[in-house]
Amino acid sequence: MPNEKLRAAMAAGGWTYTALADRVEVDPKSVERWVNLGRTPRRATAMLAAETLGEDVHALWPALRQARPARAVSPELVALYDQRADIPVSTFVDMLTQARRHIDVLVYAAVFLHEAYPRLNDLLRERAADGCAVRIAIGDPDSVNVQQRGTEERFGHGIESRCRLALMHYRPLAGVPGIEVRTHATTLYNSIYRADDQTLVNAHVWGVNAYGAPVWHLRRNGEGGMFDTYASSFDAVWETATPVTEE
Repeated sequence: MPNEKLRAAMAAGGWTYTALADRVEVDPKSVERWVNLGRTPRRATAMLAAETLGEDVHALWPALRQARPARAVSPELVALYDQRADIPVSTFVDMLTQARRHIDVLVYAAVFLHEAYPRLNDLLRERAADGCAVRIAIGDPDSVNVQQRGTEERFGHGIESRCRLALMHYRPLAGVPGIEVRTHATTLYNSIYRADDQTLVNAHVWGVNAYGAPVWHLRRNGEGGMFDTYASSFDAVWETATPVTEE
């Protein structure tokens, strides 16, 4: 079945098969098959094509929205998502809302949370007021590793700007009892979102923006498992991080 949404998006932008193929580095016949036969490209190629066309990748190729069911390879693995963009922000919010003891967030920026859920700071204040220990570690925009990540993602100085925006979002929490905000300069191999004994781990992949990289949802099942590996990693980064002070 032809992909009429893709055809319309290309027509609206004046894109030919050849022009779009050159931009995403595939054969023009592949683009023609996407349009006329409804074929779905590889995820990384689809993401680049959608970005080029200024369209939502799932609107063009709905099949890419499907999450991969978790295999029974670990009792701690709850779910595996092909990319972070597959996860509704409500999943993050619900997990944080249910936390009673620990909330840990390790990212470079992750401004998508504040953009999609403007009450995030209020939620964190509420959890802290109920006795939950909240630790937020965001990237130092002046660090070499953050700047290198921008180069790897082909995001340029945008990643530094987003780190500064994240700092602007989280700074009002500095000094709130039960909440600590720090900046870190480490190489970030994974973004970590922990709430008590659950965590979402967003892998970082060279050349891929975080929203296009896989996420695994873990639930702690005893000591020494995958969950504890990532919890220990967070603690190690936290020890190197610099506290953010109130302005």
